[in-house]
Amino acid sequence: MSDLNQNKIALVTGGAIRIGRAISMELAEAGYDLVIGYHSSKDQAFDLQKTIFDLGRQCELVHADLREPNAPRTMVESVQKIFGRLDLLVNSAANFKSNSLLEVEATEWDSIMDLNCRAPHLLVGAAADLLRESHGSVVNILDLSATQPWTEFPIHSVSKAGLAHLTRIQARVLAPEVRVNAIAPGALLQPDNWSSKRWAAVAEATPLKCSGSLDDISQAVLFFANAEFVTGEILTVDGGRHLGPDGPPAVGQ
Repeated sequence: MSDLNQNKIALVTGGAIRIGRAISMELAEAGYDLVIGYHSSKDQAFDLQKTIFDLGRQCELVHADLREPNAPRTMVESVQKIFGRLDLLVNSAANFKSNSLLEVEATEWDSIMDLNCRAPHLLVGAAADLLRESHGSVVNILDLSATQPWTEFPIHSVSKAGLAHLTRIQARVLAPEVRVNAIAPGALLQPDNWSSKRWAAVAEATPLKCSGSLDDISQAVLFFANAEFVTGEILTVDGGRHLGPDGPPAVGQ
């Protein structure tokens, strides 16, 4: 355990790539020292670590497969050993895999649910004592599938819906010492298998007529980290896409 570091400490799962990387960078720039959890993104994790070092912040890496039941506790034990405290847990690691609902077998169902919903539960449980000591907070990363039936990503949608409700339960259980909130991003990053035309159509269907940026989410995480009178809240950051269409279909459609 280190008693030399009095800076705030954040653990970000899936923190080496995409939204997780943006969150990690925002927190480092805000003065946090970091523990980054990663699974398959080794090169990106080490690159991020160097970048955070260059900012003058500490950054430790923990390799783990959060689908394994013991991995969350091992990750939190690493935080305890390295820094001796934890102020913020960001559950960003997730599987975003398309599948056909009626063809999903038990092993695939379990793999997605274990990472997207069970792991955040186990991480919060393992980190609860550290977070209580620091009066820290948790931010769970959702997406719009938590409230919308995405038939192309059915199990992912179920897992995120579960995580949304888990957020509210965690907020109740851990209050008053620990705050728990969630963020539901909209269109931020074009999926690799999407055409530019499909991506543009998503932006056009958004009331603000644009896609968002990674900064929109990382700044929302920082807001929750500092919002001492907010818990159990799910913040949708999607340019209004959750509002749905602005009227019935036109005649003939």
